[in-house]
Amino acid sequence: MADKICVGAIAGAFGVQGEVRIKSFTAIPHEIADYSPLTSEDGRSFEFELTREVKNGFAAIMSGVTTKEEADALKGVQLYIEREHLPNLPDDEYYHSDLMGLEVFDTGGALLGTVKAVMNHGASDLLELFVPGKSATVLLPFTLAVVPTVDLSAKRIVADPPDGLFD
Repeated sequence: MADKICVGAIAGAFGVQGEVRIKSFTAIPHEIADYSPLTSEDGRSFEFELTREVKNGFAAIMSGVTTKEEADALKGVQLYIEREHLPNLPDDEYYHSDLMGLEVFDTGGALLGTVKAVMNHGASDLLELFVPGKSATVLLPFTLAVVPTVDLSAKRIVADPPDGLFD
């Protein structure tokens, strides 16, 4: 799956006519339709057309899905695109999947943790770090001030975390 990027997920049925609800993970949500067809982890291909915007996503017609039961059976299926079909990003932007698993070091070279997830709750992105020796994860703001260096080729991030974050 390293050559694929998750751009959305099926959230279940929308209505009773076989439409599905799609959550988009693209920067401009409706542009998920530009990537059709998308594939699932198990290799199934899905052609779809967005029909309207709905709360937390879009309603869509998918090829091969004609009933509410068929749409509900797809709930939770993640939708992927080949990395080569995605646009190149500017130097200071990253696909979340590229950050997953990177080790995070402080400016002195000490290991802080490993990126477990990238989250965004509205204000800015947060890196969820698995910290060795701790049961709880730590949320590190993913801003230029806190994370001055992301080196994808070396698979490492250098961070200058706020005081007390790792205590």
